[in-house]
Amino acid sequence: MNYLIRAAKPGDLQSIYEMAKLTGGGFTNLPPDRQALRSKLERAEASFAREEDAPGDELYLMVLEEVETGEVRGTCQIFAQVGQHWPFYSYRIGTDSKHSEQLGRTFHAQVLMLSNDLHGASEVGGLFLHPAARAGGLGLLLARSRYLFIARHRARFADRILAELRGVIDEAGGSPFWDGVAGKFFGMSFQEADQFNAVHGNQFIADLMPKHPVYIAMLPDSARSVIGVPHPSGRAAMRMLENEGFAFENYIDIFDGGPTMTARTDQVASVRNARHVEVAGIAESGEDALIATGRLADFRCCFGQVGADGTIDAKCAGLLDIGKGAEISWIGR
Repeated sequence: MNYLIRAAKPGDLQSIYEMAKLTGGGFTNLPPDRQALRSKLERAEASFAREEDAPGDELYLMVLEEVETGEVRGTCQIFAQVGQHWPFYSYRIGTDSKHSEQLGRTFHAQVLMLSNDLHGASEVGGLFLHPAARAGGLGLLLARSRYLFIARHRARFADRILAELRGVIDEAGGSPFWDGVAGKFFGMSFQEADQFNAVHGNQFIADLMPKHPVYIAMLPDSARSVIGVPHPSGRAAMRMLENEGFAFENYIDIFDGGPTMTARTDQVASVRNARHVEVAGIAESGEDALIATGRLADFRCCFGQVGADGTIDAKCAGLLDIGKGAEISWIGR
């Protein structure tokens, strides 16, 4: 089967909605809410259409299409700059140190501090692969296609980039971290808060979340044990992020406690190592690669082969609908 990454279109709503119902909750960027997804697609359409090459409040939503059938089998998203419409909140794990001369002892306590430190960064997120397509490296294609998009449109993104990983969710769909921390102040379950945030944004967090630090030692064991721990299904995604140069720098999601990974955009491996060339022709051998072409709404990406002389294989050329002289960006697979 042949797969292609392309810009999402309004006509993809039903396919994306069906995938959103498979996420299992805690997936804020892909809520199983038809109107919220329609709004995302409209926002993405406007983002792809904007010509100004500068970071703004844009969302680029892309899909993985099975070319022969036209079926959408995955999604991924890039936010050009977080915190432009609603404040972007994280918990930062810090240390509160106190010393007693009388006791001759110094105490170091870990605390969670509500933070806007990541305001203005770009974000990669919303990556979901249909269970029927979880083979053949398609998750890697989805994930790394975002970096090729950034490399081809570098001026539209910030100098810092983040990725939030879903935290631990129990079998009932609840969050031990939410139950131990934020849930105390919101009067709603994790599922209710997660859905409200996905549909309405997070201003309610600013309204209700206490601004003072939370001492980790005072939290129940169930909440402490999941701080900075990814959902089991997200461990492979965390390894891919680490391979790209992302690191955990003590920022966690305020809802489920999952880790937030950060990097300097120009140091992300697939951005830094992307090569930009003109196609010299068609050949049937070369280095296995991810190959992208097109600007904004015309962006497309697939697996293919690139020769040292700038040639690409015929199947890739067909999928991308390009030939000799076309401009491509590529990274080794």
